[in-house]
This record gives sequence, structure tokens and C-alpha cells, in this order.
Amino acid sequence: MDIHTTAGKLQDLERRLDEAVHAGSAKAVEKQHAKGRKTARERIEMLFDEGSFVELDELARHRSTAFGLQKKRPYGDGVITGYGTIDGRQVCVFSQDFTVFGGSLGEVYGEKITKVMDLAIKTGCPIIGINEGAGARIQEGVVSLGLYGEIFRRNVHASGVIPQISLIMGSCAGGHVYSPAVTDFTVMVDGTSNMFITGPDVIKTVTGEDVTMEELGGARTHNTKSGNAHYMGSDEEDAIEYVKALLSYLPQNNLDEPPAYDDPAVESFTDLDQTLDALIPDSPNQPYDMHTVIEAVLDDEEFLEVQPLFAPNIVVGFGRVEGRPVGVVGNQPMQFAGTLDIDASEKAARFVRTCDAFNVPVLTFVDVPGFLPGTDQEFNGIIRRGAKLIYAYAEATVPLVTVITRKAYGGAYDVMGSKHLGADINLAWPTAQIAVMGAQGAVNILYRKEIAEATEAGSVDERRAELVTEYEDTLANPYIAAERGYVDAVIAPHETRVEVVRALRLLRSKRETLPAKKHGNIPL
Repeated sequence: MDIHTTAGKLQDLERRLDEAVHAGSAKAVEKQHAKGRKTARERIEMLFDEGSFVELDELARHRSTAFGLQKKRPYGDGVITGYGTIDGRQVCVFSQDFTVFGGSLGEVYGEKITKVMDLAIKTGCPIIGINEGAGARIQEGVVSLGLYGEIFRRNVHASGVIPQISLIMGSCAGGHVYSPAVTDFTVMVDGTSNMFITGPDVIKTVTGEDVTMEELGGARTHNTKSGNAHYMGSDEEDAIEYVKALLSYLPQNNLDEPPAYDDPAVESFTDLDQTLDALIPDSPNQPYDMHTVIEAVLDDEEFLEVQPLFAPNIVVGFGRVEGRPVGVVGNQPMQFAGTLDIDASEKAARFVRTCDAFNVPVLTFVDVPGFLPGTDQEFNGIIRRGAKLIYAYAEATVPLVTVITRKAYGGAYDVMGSKHLGADINLAWPTAQIAVMGAQGAVNILYRKEIAEATEAGSVDERRAELVTEYEDTLANPYIAAERGYVDAVIAPHETRVEVVRALRLLRSKRETLPAKKHGNIPL
């Protein structure tokens, strides 16, 4: 090959590009597949529309000479960056290649990621990070740490401007896990992905604890315990399909509207609507599944749940009404009676703020007996952390529609998208109980002396039942709130979808501006 001729130059380019595509050794690729994991390029092919991916900086190589690195300078430096389309929409991506330097981050590797992040911010398109790496490249020293900081800063600057989604496809440690934590959604794969700041060996040395990688930072751990992840895919294909589904509900950026299609609702009641009239049990202590209500209101009963395994006492996710995306928040009576605890409050607050950042209306379904009592909750900051949900609803300027299906007691009533926090349309079913507290607790306080006398007379059960009924008839209903305008209408359950459709149509032209400020001080 004579590189001094045009034909030779073309051959040389072809050789270099081939080396870039095969930067990882065949043995490394084989090991990757043996673990049940795809390669960085295979993941990109699964994610993007066929033939749409355009690679950037394919021929970039590291410049380090320390510890013999000059002897190994693969093209790409262990990360693939570029852009393409997903369902026809432009998206930027970086995909970390574990077959090259174990996916560790060096200077050029970091520069490639920051460059594609800058491009995503500049062009206003979502960015997806496919993560699998062992942390900083030790041989490159503090330069690696500097580039981590550059990535984190861009994550923060992009937050609320463009959707950022992280896929954790293998082992991620150290600095590799902070960037996903700042992004909007993190998706993991059951059995093959894990992330942690310090690994099991370090923990064993420092604290003496024995823990496996899966127990410490596996997908199930972060989906059920820490809440760091938003979905656990059964395999890599499932994880990528979930990311595609998420994107379908999100706009390109904060200046755009979410993708929608025209699907006018028929304002008549279906058999599914009618089933809601029989959903609420006569006993206030008997649960029902809030998913039933959510799916009856959304188009085609389709609901993409977010964090389904974490804080299951509250349900959050995306759906469509008349073809337009909405975010859904709902208390779940099937778990802890739908009470709000620390995890549920933070889960819902984060979701509401994400919807507000990207112009997605929020539809809230309320059946909440209050905040979960207990020393564990109090010691761990339920006051401050529960206040995050207040903050999220009160600062939201997107359309807010709330439906109270049953209990709405005490401070939890206020917190769950109430009129007082700025909700636009508030509806209640006739089964709603909007009050300071439940009947049993209220009777114990209001009639303490009378109950004590009835106890002595041996007629306490009969008298208590009378007092409970009187309280429920007088206060534990939706009509006191309706009289004061705290709910805009009391509707039959079967009317819910039609009324939600009408409310969201009205609110398409909503305009609300908050007081000018640098930024608020959310109780973190």
C-alpha cells in the first residue's frame, strides 16, 4: 500500500477505520459475550434506527506515555460517541467500551464524552449514556479526575434542558456512577449490571463487611432499596426498549412540547369507565389497586411505570390522554395503605419535577391516609424529605389535574397536588374523605371524655360507632371541600376520563410565571 497515492490513502483510511471498529481484542469481546453482555457497538445498533448512527471522533487516541501506555493506543480510546435517530428523532449518545482498557476513563475518553454532550446541549436533543467502566484510568492520574468533573458539570448544565438517560449495562464503579445519578432516568439490567462508589473488597478492608457485587450494587438493589435506578430490564434488549419508550413521552428539549399525535377522545362512557363505579370498597380499610383507575383514564390503558419496584406505596409513570403525554402520580392503597413515607415522597417529588422541566402535564390520583408514622421515619427526616413533594408541586407550572378517589387526610391532602399548592383542576369522587384525620382518630380526640364514660358504662362500642358515623357524615366527605372551592367538582367515578380529557384540553394554553429568582432552595 502506497500512502502517497490517492488509492493508498483511501486504503489507509479503510484500515484505520477497521482498527477503530475492532479496537477491543477478539478475546475481550468473547469474554464480554460470555458474561451475557453486548459490546458497545452492538448496543448502539440496538438503540438507533437502522443505518442512522453517525460516529464522532472514531480515530481519537490517548496521548499518555506513563506506565507504558504509549505502546497501546487503540482508536476510539474506549468510548464510542455520535448521534443518530430513534423513531426518527435526533439523539446523541456515548457508549463505553469495556473491551478497551476495561472502559476506564482517561483524558481523550472524557474529552469525547464532553464534546458530544456539548453538541446535544447546543442542538437541543436528548443524550443517552451507555455506561460500563471500571472508573478512572489510573495511569493518567489527576487528568482523569478532571475530565470526570467536566462531565458532571455538563450533566448539571443539561439538567432540565435536554432529557438525559443512563443505561447501566455492566459494572460501573467510582466516578462512573456519579454522572448517571445526575441524569433524569437510570436503567439497569437484572443480573449483569451493578454500580457502586467502592467495591466489595474495599468495604471488606474498611468496615469488615462481607457483601457480593450483586448485593452491594446490583440492579435489584438499586431498583428496590436505594432508588437510584428507575427500571430493571430482564436483559439488555428489554432495557433498551424501555429507554425508547421513555423517549416517546419526552420532548427534544425544554423549549419543545412532548411528542403527541391527534387522537380525540369520544365523550361517552365505556364499559371500562362504568367499572370504576364499583371499584371503591364499602370498608375504608379495604384496599384496591390504583393501577385500575390510572389505566381506565389513559389512552388504550397503556401506562409506562417508572420505579415500579421502589416505594410501591406510590405509583408514578407516563401515559397519554388524547394522544398527548401526561405524567401520572397516584397513591397505592395496596401498599402501606397508600401512606406517604420518605421514599414515596422523594420518588414522587423527583418525578413531578422531571415532568415540569419537560412540559409534561401531571395527573394525580389521591387516596392517602397520611404520612407513615414511626421513629424510623422521623429520625431519618420525613419532615424535610416530605417537604420536597410540597416544593415539587408548588413550583410546577405545567397543567396539574388532581382526582381524589378516597382518603385525603391531614398534611398528606395538602401535599398530593391540592388546590392550595396550585393545582388547576381538582376533582373528587363521592367516596372521597377529605378531612384533618380519619374518623377513628378524630373521635378518640374529640370525644375522649364521652368515650371514657361509655367505657365505664359498658356501651363503648355502640357509642363509638355512632360517633364515627356522625363524623363521617359531617366531615369525612368531599362536600365541605366542594363548598369552599377546594375541589372544583364532585364526579361519579365513571366520569373521570371524560372530565380529565376536558380539563387537559383547557389547560393546553396554560401560562404561569413564578416570581423572578436565581433558583429556589429545595429542602435537599
